Amino acid sequence: MAGKSTELLDTELADLPQALRWREWMARVEAVLFASAEPVSRDILARVVGRDCALDLLIEDICAELADRPYEIARVAGGWQFRTRPRHTEAIRAARGDTDSPRDLTRTEALVLTIVAYLQPVTRGAISRLTGREVSRDLIARLHRQALIARGPRSPEAGAPYTYVTTPGFLVQFGLETLRDLPDIEALEDAGLLRPAADVALDLPIASEEAD
Repeated sequence: MAGKSTELLDTELADLPQALRWREWMARVEAVLFASAEPVSRDILARVVGRDCALDLLIEDICAELADRPYEIARVAGGWQFRTRPRHTEAIRAARGDTDSPRDLTRTEALVLTIVAYLQPVTRGAISRLTGREVSRDLIARLHRQALIARGPRSPEAGAPYTYVTTPGFLVQFGLETLRDLPDIEALEDAGLLRPAADVALDLPIASEEAD
């Protein structure tokens, strides 16, 4: 059914003047993004526009029209997604009747998540050695429940413990398109998110010394 509906859609719009064709492509892309709760990939958006459509330029034009709106299009997790602008967070929470502030990650949770993000796939044992403290299964479970990390492949070491990796939800949560957009460690230290002397010295890349 999905294939048939796609075939029935005139994506080229050859009968329209160029300006009207561009406007129609803009409207289609905006509608698809608006209807999706998840980031939408380039391949999916390409299904509703012509073969010669420059998607990046098209989305730039949509973003320009949204400049004064309380929402924007963000490029995250390998695609594009509508999201409200951060300055309206409190208004949205008030409208929903949310009285509790969202729980921030503890310093230890943030440190563990940082290690997973930069060294994945990595075992809990390796994370414990890097932090210099025991990383509990409960802490790992909390990050898992927040859809920030997931189980990766089993490690080839003795006992074959699970490794951990970040999720697409991690990219969305932190507004990253891919893991290549992660800041370098020095930037995290400058922002006060890591204390190199007190927390852990992350010297990346780090040799695999996994032993749970």
